[in-house]
Amino acid sequence: MRGGLLFALLLATLPLAQRAMAADVIGDLIQTYSAPVDEPPLDGRRRPGRPEDLPPAETPTVNPNAVEAPPPEAFPADLIPIPDRWRLIDALGVHSRWFDPYDQNALKGDRPIKGTQDWFFTLTGVSDTVIEPRSFPLPVGSQTTARPGSLDTFGRTDSFFGSQNLIAGLALTEGSTAFKPPDFEIRVTLDFNYNYAQVPEKRILSVSPDRGTSRSDEFVGVQEAFIDYHLRNVSDRYDFDSIRVGIQPFSNDFRGFLFQDNQLGVRLFGNRDNNRWQYNLAFFQRIEKDTNSGLNDLSQPLRNDEIFIANLYRQDLPFPGLTSQVSLVYDRDREANDIHFDSNGFPVRPALIGDDRGRDYDVVYVGYNVDGHVGRLNLTGSTYGAFGQDRNNIFTDRPADIQAFFAAVEPSYDLDWIRLRVSGLYASGDKHPFDNKETGFDAIEENPQFAGSDTSYWIRQSIPFIGGGQEVFLNGRNGVLVDLRSSKDEGQSNFNNPGTILLGGGADFDVTPRLRISTSINRLWFDNTAILQVLRNQGAIPTSLGWDYSISAIYRPRMTQNLVFRGSIAVFDPGSGFGDLFGNSNGDSRYYSILLNAILSF
Repeated sequence: MRGGLLFALLLATLPLAQRAMAADVIGDLIQTYSAPVDEPPLDGRRRPGRPEDLPPAETPTVNPNAVEAPPPEAFPADLIPIPDRWRLIDALGVHSRWFDPYDQNALKGDRPIKGTQDWFFTLTGVSDTVIEPRSFPLPVGSQTTARPGSLDTFGRTDSFFGSQNLIAGLALTEGSTAFKPPDFEIRVTLDFNYNYAQVPEKRILSVSPDRGTSRSDEFVGVQEAFIDYHLRNVSDRYDFDSIRVGIQPFSNDFRGFLFQDNQLGVRLFGNRDNNRWQYNLAFFQRIEKDTNSGLNDLSQPLRNDEIFIANLYRQDLPFPGLTSQVSLVYDRDREANDIHFDSNGFPVRPALIGDDRGRDYDVVYVGYNVDGHVGRLNLTGSTYGAFGQDRNNIFTDRPADIQAFFAAVEPSYDLDWIRLRVSGLYASGDKHPFDNKETGFDAIEENPQFAGSDTSYWIRQSIPFIGGGQEVFLNGRNGVLVDLRSSKDEGQSNFNNPGTILLGGGADFDVTPRLRISTSINRLWFDNTAILQVLRNQGAIPTSLGWDYSISAIYRPRMTQNLVFRGSIAVFDPGSGFGDLFGNSNGDSRYYSILLNAILSF
């Protein structure tokens, strides 16, 4: 009503000629805005906030002459069952080539043995070549010398070592190992070794002075010969129990600090809770080693040295990504009455140090080890305590208690293609040689992958302990501990030693997927030099061993492990303690180690 009255007054104010036109416009507006709100929108438009109208029902097609569609049973299924996957591979045209380890190869366990469904044969071949020029302190022969007039205690230092290993491994396996452990396995691995050594002084390579200053030797060692039997599965995720009997590889911890070797033994192992828990129960009777190759020598009687091991692993403890291990190892050595010479004629049991008498000992190692990562920080670490009794202390001829400790840690951090790492190690030394306690830590058979590993000078080379014992070494080859043993492979553990301290750092550079360059710098000390002072009848000896610098490169031209070339250069800069123990006729202030290594695998 108010709107109509307003329009009437508006029309009254207009001239007569314009009233008719304005009345028509106003009438159109009133008609437009008074339209019902429920009228349908324009074609193709939809009113906001309102649901769309449902489409019209489909008009059924009526065709009485049409042919009906076939039922679902007439079509083939998506998956057609076949007896085994090998027939499918043949149907796809994938055929075997015996010389290609990456093709479907019956020699590499990719296909079952002909006429069987789940028996596989695996052949492994490895050529490992080592060329190693090096230098370290060497004694001048006491009976005769390589050069007339060589009267110094310490002779020339340069030497050369070369080794060629041809490894052949055969394995027969039952079971589909793609997603579960094998049901049964037999494995045999033989190592054919040829080695050559040359030194500047006599009576280094052989106890006989007339053997000269060079030596070549060859040996065949049995490195694996075991049967592995799958006892049972304990869950639908293939948690299992298995037993392995024979000569087999074993490492007690993640980095090989305490015991890493191929020895004769029985091992019960398995896992639980979707592989979150793993365990080992093992017993090993040690095999004698060939001196120059370091391989197992089955032509000699077994050693009277028994090792009992119990390990328990837990993943994601105490942090996700970190695996914890607790370890209990008992070393029972009864070789006090054994007199053993190595293949070069030198005595190794008993070691000619101290009272030169044989020893029996019982040692229990209690350890905790971790490996993995915490967030972006990679971490590996080991701690051990050694407790027991030595029946004959080399200084007092009386029984002595063993109480020694070891700790090592190596954190690292990845920055894209660079890994930065820091290394720290402590092995306690014996401060009081003549008491009834031995506190110098020693391992059973160490092979540490740590602080540059075998590209480090200190870990790679073995330094003779000249003047402190006959055929006794300050450290062992491929070992980090200063333990004063006659041989890492053939000798006994020695808990009367000065101990070891190492601090270092390094970086790994993945320059390309084919090339990695690694650098390491390590600083080394004796923990305590009281033992050295007594054995050398020498005054105060500083604890500084020296600096170890190394750089290495690994090149994989095919980006696989089938062809690997490795080279390294290491330099040892002696500290004041090392300098007090050793000198040489050339007055060398530094020592070097060069390693060239080529590995070809099939």
